[in-house]
Amino acid sequence: MNENGSAKFEVSDLELWYGQTQALKKVSMKVAARAITALIGPSGCGKSTFLRVLDRMNDLIEGVRIEGLVLYDGSDIFKGADVIDLRKRIGMVFQKPNPFPMSVYENVAYGPRVHGLRARTASERRALDELVEKSLVDAALFDEVKDRLHKSALGLSGGQQQRLCIARVLAVEPDVLLMDEPTSALDPISTAKIEALLDELKKRYTIVIVTHNMQQAGRVSDSTAFFLHGELVEYAPTREIFFNPKDQRTENYISGRFG
Repeated sequence: MNENGSAKFEVSDLELWYGQTQALKKVSMKVAARAITALIGPSGCGKSTFLRVLDRMNDLIEGVRIEGLVLYDGSDIFKGADVIDLRKRIGMVFQKPNPFPMSVYENVAYGPRVHGLRARTASERRALDELVEKSLVDAALFDEVKDRLHKSALGLSGGQQQRLCIARVLAVEPDVLLMDEPTSALDPISTAKIEALLDELKKRYTIVIVTHNMQQAGRVSDSTAFFLHGELVEYAPTREIFFNPKDQRTENYISGRFG
């Protein structure tokens, strides 16, 4: 938990199956508000599946069955939740940058337009301009793209494209950022920029990040959850996980004995 002890998500006995294959087994944990929670573990351990539960992205996969309870700000995300509103409030950034084949400006403006900010009047256009600029500033990208806002986003570097994708998520004014290995396709300099950005963003957003990079988890996260074979093996403050793990399997993974 963070300093005021508030939880953004409370997960109890979460289980998930893809057809006959069980991917998550009785996972229970609380995700602190306005903090960074890292999910680590070897490939196929369930961490990305868990991440996608939080914004119900698994609903889109045929044959998925879910049991257990997931509370978001105290409300059950599986009962009575508006999925479109849920995904507006809980943004997702994927492993590979996926800008739309349109201008930098239109990439960021896309979400607000979908949610009703049409820019049909001068005041609406001004509001949209301000929102696009603010989102790019918050994603630490504005200074690099301010002279090319109306040029194709596909001309940006990989690191810039990933920050553009973060800006695109921020533009719909979410509450939570989910990130599935957001720097694994980036070079070290771009990775460092994203990590510095995360440190700023956690002051205003709850962030859950999946990473294969042990050092990254150690650098950016407040708490770390170690998954193995669909089970949550250990969940604790990051420093404790890395320097004083309670479970031998955690120690074996952290020390590189497997994974």
